Amino acid sequence: MKQKITAYCLSKRGAGLEQPFGPGSEVIKVGGKMFALIFRGTRDEFRINLKCDPVIAGNLREQLEAVKPGYHMNKKHWNTVIVDGSLSLAEIYDMIDHSYNLVVAELPRSRRDILLEE
Repeated sequence: MKQKITAYCLSKRGAGLEQPFGPGSEVIKVGGKMFALIFRGTRDEFRINLKCDPVIAGNLREQLEAVKPGYHMNKKHWNTVIVDGSLSLAEIYDMIDHSYNLVVAELPRSRRDILLEE
C-alpha cells in the first residue's frame, strides 16, 4: 500500500520526492512546497502527513479514528493519516488530492499556471 500511495503522490503534476530526513521518510513536494510526508509509524503501519483545510481537518479527525492532528506539523493545517487498512485507498487518494490542491493554490501565480496547464 505504501508504494501505491507514494506512486499516486508522484503522479501529481510537478511532484517530486526528497528524503531530507534520511531513509524511511519521504517528502513529496510540488513547486518546492511539501504536500505529503510519508513515514514509518509505531506499529506495522505507516503514516502520511497531509495539508488540510482547518474545518475539514477537524471533521476528518472527529469522523475517522485513523486521522490525527499532524505529527510534528502545524496541527491546524496538517493531519496525520494512519495507514493501517481502516481507510480505503480512494479515501486516502482524496486526502492527497486535497493536500496537493491546497499547496498548488498557495504557489505564486507563475508556478501555479504552469502546473494547471493541460
